[in-house]
Amino acid sequence: MNKKLVFWSIVIALGGLLFGMDVAVISGAEQQIQQIWKLSDILHGQALASALYGTILGALFGGMPAEKYGRKKVLLWIGIVFFVSAIGSALAHEVVSFMLFRFLGGLGVGASSVVAPMFISELAPARNRGKLVAAFQFNIVFGILLAYLSNYLLSGLGDNAWRWMLGILAVPAAIFVTLLNFVPESPRWLMVHKNNPVRAREILQVSDPEGADVAIEALLRTITEEKKKAGFRDFFNKRFTTPISMAILIAFFNQMSGINAIIYFAPRVFELAGLEKGAAFLQSAGIGLTNLVFTMLGLYLIDRLGRKKLMLIGSAGYILSLGAVAAAFYFHYSGGYMVPVWLFVFIASHAVGQGAVIWVFISEIFPNHVRSYGQSLGSSVHWIMAALITSVFPFFAGSPNIGPAKIFLFFMFMMVLQLLWVIFRMPETKGVSLEQMEQKLSKKNK
Repeated sequence: MNKKLVFWSIVIALGGLLFGMDVAVISGAEQQIQQIWKLSDILHGQALASALYGTILGALFGGMPAEKYGRKKVLLWIGIVFFVSAIGSALAHEVVSFMLFRFLGGLGVGASSVVAPMFISELAPARNRGKLVAAFQFNIVFGILLAYLSNYLLSGLGDNAWRWMLGILAVPAAIFVTLLNFVPESPRWLMVHKNNPVRAREILQVSDPEGADVAIEALLRTITEEKKKAGFRDFFNKRFTTPISMAILIAFFNQMSGINAIIYFAPRVFELAGLEKGAAFLQSAGIGLTNLVFTMLGLYLIDRLGRKKLMLIGSAGYILSLGAVAAAFYFHYSGGYMVPVWLFVFIASHAVGQGAVIWVFISEIFPNHVRSYGQSLGSSVHWIMAALITSVFPFFAGSPNIGPAKIFLFFMFMMVLQLLWVIFRMPETKGVSLEQMEQKLSKKNK
């Protein structure tokens, strides 16, 4: 891979770092916020889920401006939104304004989950597309680790510690906006929406010199007047039934593993397992480090083993670790370390499987002219489920009739269903060009 392609992909993937920091930084601030503003468990859950409600709208509608104005311009605005959200959340003095600024940040998270993976997939050659798009996931987990570490370092600053935890996100947001000025527009967007094969070829000759001519020829064959005018209504044509169903299911299962419940409430879960507050924060940083290390392993393997094998490995790890955590809570294990160990296994399984695969897979399975709508659909399902789980987790975890044992047992059952879907329905997309994938999946709907 040439240096320019790597640089472009890393810069675009910084949207994932902002994504990860925004999602995880609240874990260090949430208990302090609840105490300062004296929030009930229900209102507290809604205050935290406000960002996730924003992600739903950002994911639903992020593809539309990306389709009209281009991937690069939309990412620039996303960076600005993150900056404003970080400053506003840190300065909030009551729960309503806090929720509004967190909602704004959620818009950025949802839109970045649509635009950034799609942008990288349209730049990358087929042989390296998996690892380059998965760099977005790497930056998500690196952002999560940075958030956990900064939370740990800032946790001793007293009553205003939570403000510093939330405000720190403004720094990477400013860097992201600056570096995006050195990234070109998506060549496939230029072809499909601007009818500019000259500029598209120039960019592809840098990012994919061996496949540039083939990609341009394939695009010219597939771009018809009908496709140029294709809109959201065309997206629900039966031709796209297969990729639509696959995007919905992989996103649904991603959140039904309980990953966002762990990311958002890691210190609380560790305290439920018997750890002291300081140790709970440190164990949360351990989750971030485990996530980072195994995401790197996923990046290494995704273009070697393929998407489907990683999902099989991850699903097996999910089932084992979630079952062990459920058993630990059910039998009231009081040693304090069984739950952290198995949660590390859970995070490792997620990082190698769903974490590495989801954004790559969704960005690969839709045709060029409706990819932004498909990415929006998959991301929207992901964030709708994340919002639901996050908003109800504090209530169910604290309920004497439900509690953590039953919650983790439910997550395990859902991962059994995911394993069956992967075995019998999920196709392999490794090494297949975007145009070839369009032909392959369209045949299934004929």
